[in-house]
Amino acid sequence: MAETTLHQNGQDGNGSILALDLGSKMGWALRQTDGTITSGTVEFRPGRFEGGGMRYLRFKQWLDEVRGFADPIGSIFVEEVRAHAGVTAAQMYGGFLAHLTAWAEFHSIPYRGVPVGTIKRHATGKGNASKEEVMEAMRRKGHTPVDDNAADALAILHWALEEMEVTK
Repeated sequence: MAETTLHQNGQDGNGSILALDLGSKMGWALRQTDGTITSGTVEFRPGRFEGGGMRYLRFKQWLDEVRGFADPIGSIFVEEVRAHAGVTAAQMYGGFLAHLTAWAEFHSIPYRGVPVGTIKRHATGKGNASKEEVMEAMRRKGHTPVDDNAADALAILHWALEEMEVTK
């Protein structure tokens, strides 16, 4: 995933902006075309008698639902993680990223990864900020993130808005 350019696959980037903090508890933030910003977290755990692939099918269904009410999604920004604490986290991140990028390509929605340090530096002024510092920075912007995952998604969204020079 390119760090410096929005990956293009057909659209000009106009429309709603979706920001995602991929993981087992995924943070999301959405700026709709009317300027409304919403955020939260969502989990895609498979049931007791389901295979691990069910999380990705649920993720795709969730993306379809978001697209249904936020259409057109003009661009997607995602936290670009280079290192994970554990194998399972790395595998889930890779799976979510693969499904997200395939879904975005299919729907001709440009996407871009944003390095963790870049997000934290933009939100707090320091690239190694703690989860609580990012949450506090988002509270100062008028948001009430439900947890650090939602705060990260909001931070990605605010970085994207400034990067794209979108007026609020």
